[in-house]
Amino acid sequence: MDINANSQLIAGLDATMPQHLARIGMIIPAVNRACEPQFNRYAPQTLGVHIMRARIAGKWSRPIVELADEITRATQVLAECGPDLMVYNCTASSMKEGPAGERRILDIMHQAAAIEAVSTSAMVAEALHILEMKSVVLISPYSNNDDIVNYLRAIGVSVVCDVALGLPAIEFANVSPRRWVEIAYESNRPDADGIFLSCAATTQIEAVASIEQVLDKPVVNSNQAVLWGCLMRLKSRLGVIPPMPELGRLMQTLES
Repeated sequence: MDINANSQLIAGLDATMPQHLARIGMIIPAVNRACEPQFNRYAPQTLGVHIMRARIAGKWSRPIVELADEITRATQVLAECGPDLMVYNCTASSMKEGPAGERRILDIMHQAAAIEAVSTSAMVAEALHILEMKSVVLISPYSNNDDIVNYLRAIGVSVVCDVALGLPAIEFANVSPRRWVEIAYESNRPDADGIFLSCAATTQIEAVASIEQVLDKPVVNSNQAVLWGCLMRLKSRLGVIPPMPELGRLMQTLES
């Protein structure tokens, strides 16, 4: 084979691999079926997304002290792919014990790997703050939203309407984006600054722009907030980040 005669073919092979300028390593609950397709769809090509499953939610839900070994193992395994940022992406467990519990999760991750770590709950809090959402309609697939309400109260956000669908975790992803839009429309309150769609294992992210258009209010969703928070932290390394109108007003703040 004359390698020079096939230089165009070889160059084409090189071009098929996206050039990741930064990488995130994401820990998700084992039951989560939404994160891979959503982050592969919405993350810019310059951001590499690497995912590790852990038994941290659903039937495996338990106090953070009992999750320490599982979080440690997942962090250490994920760290081997060399991410620039580690993400603990589970809204329910990262909010379960309030801001102090979230800090304990990040402490466990820091001890397991010397890589910056962030959580869903912290990035949701940042997103709510930047969109000036001090009162929200809270919508989730959970059996109840008590832990989420308590976390939001601790960060200064009130819940004026609390909607929990009461689904088993394996069914979270079966709720269609259209249904999330309908629930948001039915649950909207005039005294709500916006809508918080809580859960990283749903199709909620696909409903964000439609809800904002229908209600003319900002919307924050767990995976949307996680992607936004990662881009905020890494944007100096990622080059030009393309507009993401399908992910709502939150992504527009990346331009500032």
